[in-house]
Amino acid sequence: MGKKHIIETNQEDLIKEKDKVDATLKKDVRVKSADRVTEGRVYVSSSYNNTIITLTNAKGQVLSSKSAGAVGFKGTKKATSFAASRVAEAIANVSKKLAVERIEVFIKGIGAGRESAVRTLVNQGLNVVSIKDVTPIPHNGGRPRKIRRV
Repeated sequence: MGKKHIIETNQEDLIKEKDKVDATLKKDVRVKSADRVTEGRVYVSSSYNNTIITLTNAKGQVLSSKSAGAVGFKGTKKATSFAASRVAEAIANVSKKLAVERIEVFIKGIGAGRESAVRTLVNQGLNVVSIKDVTPIPHNGGRPRKIRRV
């Protein structure tokens, strides 16, 4: 086992990082679609390293996509539930600009940001019609590795 390195972050660095994340959330969102979208779908893909949230229309055409890295988190902080809630907040702002009334939420993957992202979407005032888990589950999977002999 190697030595454990303890990285000390002072208060100033934490404040700078928080301001950077807040600044990216406050940026104005440019709307590309000309037609009105009343119903949308939100896909939450949560992995061990990142949380990616995509807003689409009813047909599945992507309207906007955000990730924890795009919002301003770096490294292991992207995998936290707080980062996922900030990403969901950014997507909620986009959907409000597009005047999306009702959304369906599809959750995929295993990670810390699954529930916090959905909770934030509901708390932002979006009308969540349904929540569905579409995590891929293998029905027996591929061939296992050969047995290790020592």
